[in-house]
Amino acid sequence: MDLIQPELQQETTPSSSRAEHAGKRGRRYGLRDGACQAITQGSGEQYLSAFALLLHASPFQLSVLSALPQLIGTGAQLISVKLLQWFPNRKALISAGTVGQAVSWVPIVLLPLLFPEWGPWLVVSGAAAYFACAHFTAPAWNSLIADWLDQHERGAYFARRAQIIASLSFFALCGAGWVLSLWQHSTAARWGFVLIFAMAGSARLLSALALSPVQDVHPTAHLEAQQGFREFFRQNATKDFRRFLLFAGLMHASVLIAGPFFVLYILQDLHLSYFGYGSWLAAGILGQLLTLRAWGQFGDRFGNKALLSITGFTVPILPMLYLVSTNVGFLMAVNFLGGVVWAGLSLGLQNYVFDSVRPEERAKAIALYSTINAVGWSVGALLGSGLVEHLPARIEWAGVILQPASNLPFVFFLSGVLRLLVSFSLLGSFHEARQVERVPRQQLLRELPLVKPVTQFVVWTLPKLSR
Repeated sequence: MDLIQPELQQETTPSSSRAEHAGKRGRRYGLRDGACQAITQGSGEQYLSAFALLLHASPFQLSVLSALPQLIGTGAQLISVKLLQWFPNRKALISAGTVGQAVSWVPIVLLPLLFPEWGPWLVVSGAAAYFACAHFTAPAWNSLIADWLDQHERGAYFARRAQIIASLSFFALCGAGWVLSLWQHSTAARWGFVLIFAMAGSARLLSALALSPVQDVHPTAHLEAQQGFREFFRQNATKDFRRFLLFAGLMHASVLIAGPFFVLYILQDLHLSYFGYGSWLAAGILGQLLTLRAWGQFGDRFGNKALLSITGFTVPILPMLYLVSTNVGFLMAVNFLGGVVWAGLSLGLQNYVFDSVRPEERAKAIALYSTINAVGWSVGALLGSGLVEHLPARIEWAGVILQPASNLPFVFFLSGVLRLLVSFSLLGSFHEARQVERVPRQQLLRELPLVKPVTQFVVWTLPKLSR
């Protein structure tokens, strides 16, 4: 065949070379975007709830801060997917959304300072604008990046990107916590937030600049939105994918029953400093950093369903541990373990979507997945605020008295129970979406991040000790 069609080779080789070059440039942009995103998350997003709490936000307002931006962001994703039908320039959509994220930090930080009586609600409004822009870019961004990746290298690539995000977020979290702690006990505490939020906005501008040399050379963009969401869900979405969406949505609802209120527990009930709060957050980031690459390799080799099965039955334990102790070291260890587990769960959820649909349907599938998650996110956050208002702070049963620092550990415990019910009910209802290596469950457990290196160390050490 090579000898029969030399002219065809001459015509296709330059274009394939250009596509390969554009792919390398696009993958590099994905990593640089991840680095900028890490700074924005570590110095901005992670401290939005702390800023609202400084402005005397109530538990209900904290739950709205978690729920409303996600719902509005979901609407922005749906609009973005529709725009791809009439304006199939994925790069332009990503650039517009990224710049919008950078600009959104201005009202987030300035309006509450100008109108402090409305401070918490103004933070909610600014966060809604920020996350709307962030979600607006998601379908086009994921579709663009996925076009440059083979299905068997996605886990490793996104794990590497997430590892970059985790490492830089770790330093950004600690640095922002240190900056805030300088003003914590003064009347100028809000200026610390001005500084770290300005850094967050600047990082998004750098991400937009990193996109400028990237070229979109793949032909699938104009096909993204030809079919409606309802038709896609009914006709093209498999039964496994629909059940996966149900699992993801209910898991997010269960998680967000507790999620918005950890900041309240750490800062208000346990009276940790901003630096202590940042260190607690950083412990989770460190757990992600140490295990993301191993999780990515695990998912590429054994499948994302196996990854979800293991992490789905581990994540319920995490919030229950907050009933055990209020020791800061213990809480940081729990959040470190949480970072390990959530690194695998998040990677498995994301990559299962990529594996389950055709390339031209990825943007739509991602938007649908995000919509389900946002609905679950909002329901869980609002349900959690109701539990915070009504659960007692002291429980006595069969002579055993439980009286933690507040009723929040009971809310966290109920979140864990619901997570466990979701995993037991739904993880067995869908299957792996691609061909992967099949091994016994015991070997899967030996291949887990942190478990595998410890096992190898023990196997290497025992013969030496027995001599």
